[in-house]
Amino acid sequence: MPGFEPDMGGEEIIAPLPRVTLQAFCETREVADAMQTVAADRRMDKVQARIQMGGPAAAVEAFRGAPTPNVIVLETVTEPSALIANLEALAESCDPGTKVVVIGHVNDIQLYRELIRRGVSDYLVAPFGILDLLRTLSELYAASGSAALGRTVAVVGAKGGVGASTVAHNVAWAIARNLDASTVIADLDIAFGTAGLDFNQDPPQGIADAVFAPERLDANMLDRLLSRCSDNLSLLAAPAMLDRTVDLGEDAFELLFDLLRGSVPCIVLDVPHLWTGWAKRALIGADEVAIVAAPELASLRNAKNLVDLLRAARPNDSMPRMILNQVGLPKRPEIDAGEFAKAIGIEVMSSIPFDAQLFGTAANNGQMIAEIQSGGKVAEAFVQIATVLTGRGEQKRGKRSLLEPLVAKLIRRKV
Repeated sequence: MPGFEPDMGGEEIIAPLPRVTLQAFCETREVADAMQTVAADRRMDKVQARIQMGGPAAAVEAFRGAPTPNVIVLETVTEPSALIANLEALAESCDPGTKVVVIGHVNDIQLYRELIRRGVSDYLVAPFGILDLLRTLSELYAASGSAALGRTVAVVGAKGGVGASTVAHNVAWAIARNLDASTVIADLDIAFGTAGLDFNQDPPQGIADAVFAPERLDANMLDRLLSRCSDNLSLLAAPAMLDRTVDLGEDAFELLFDLLRGSVPCIVLDVPHLWTGWAKRALIGADEVAIVAAPELASLRNAKNLVDLLRAARPNDSMPRMILNQVGLPKRPEIDAGEFAKAIGIEVMSSIPFDAQLFGTAANNGQMIAEIQSGGKVAEAFVQIATVLTGRGEQKRGKRSLLEPLVAKLIRRKV
């Protein structure tokens, strides 16, 4: 689809849209296909979207006697005067609060100013990237002057026992300590989580209090539930008790994640090796996903299944990151990192060597690897992983606006 390719990677965080309705009226198949791609994105999960052809004239007819949705997207290929006439007709039946986004094919600053004067929320010039449209729709509901959203990093094991929780905890430590970013690690394994043990913490409250009493959860309660591990690192610990079963709904963590994203720059989700609705949703909804595997066959099979699913469910996001752990376990036949990467279709970001003494000592002491062996290869590996997962290790791509005419830059910047 020329001109509408998915955008990959980058440091920008685009907020998910709230529960709203959206109707798009397109005039070209390319823009209609782009709208369909946007509607299927993970950030549009709560949006009830409908895409149809006909452009502004069809929108005027559709809403003569029907209520308007929260968002209307109009593509126009006509003269500006015809577009203005259709907008005037549409305004007569538009409900208060309805937001309108216009997609045009001409860089015209005068038209842009006229549209904004008439209450249009934004004007996009085709062709554009998928994330350009997602960003525009997201910004319709971003509070003016609100703090930037935190980046969520989900870490999951390809199978049980591969050390995914250990990797998650040490990566969170590296983000907080080495990258100087305020970080929260959320242990989602309510029954058997080990984050409290690994950080030598035994808080009286934690993630279970947030999940099992969502009606009480707000920013103040969340702050009370967090246990401080260091200046920049806080823990949302699991109780690791079997006093009740953990049969959670698919959206059980949704409010918690929203509050965390609005309060801290980085959130590391320690996702247990389960396949439930909420676990799948946590992975698909994260800004970055790291899969931890051992260099053996079962891990390879499961990792490939996860990669294939996430590739399909997150077409506009970066690929999952692959981490091989426990590499070099004595007497175990292992799959070479290159062969592992070839089989699953993505590169291995990092290979962490097996060191029973080092990891065992850290676990027993409730310390991180960097506290036991600062400056060692394993500690440096966690810093490297943290750098990539937070977007600080990737070169910033040049913005498309630098290559566009001045008028296009003015339109995107709303000058």
